[in-house]
Amino acid sequence: MRPPRERGQASVELLAALPVLLAIALAGAQLLAVGYSSVLAGNAAEAGALALAGGGSSAGRGAEAAARAALPGWSRAHASVSVTGGHVHVTLRPPTLLRALTGELHVRAGASVEPP
Repeated sequence: MRPPRERGQASVELLAALPVLLAIALAGAQLLAVGYSSVLAGNAAEAGALALAGGGSSAGRGAEAAARAALPGWSRAHASVSVTGGHVHVTLRPPTLLRALTGELHVRAGASVEPP
């Protein structure tokens, strides 16, 4: 049997470790959000490049619209799409749990189309 003063020691140690475990979980969730946003930006840039390759009289506006349409609704307000020549660039702000990181995190992706 344990001595009386060691009772509850594991509970105290767990309580002390909870903030560290919470910080690790938040950092992991933020890394997942940035990674997912990177994939979304890449897919949107590719969709814009495909629309740009389709040509037409308003290919630039069509490429920007196609890139925005490839993004889910929640991310369209946080996206910036630019079309320059045969290049489509998408910049996306990933969601964050910490307000201090809201303006700091940006994910960029690009896709190009070469003329035939």
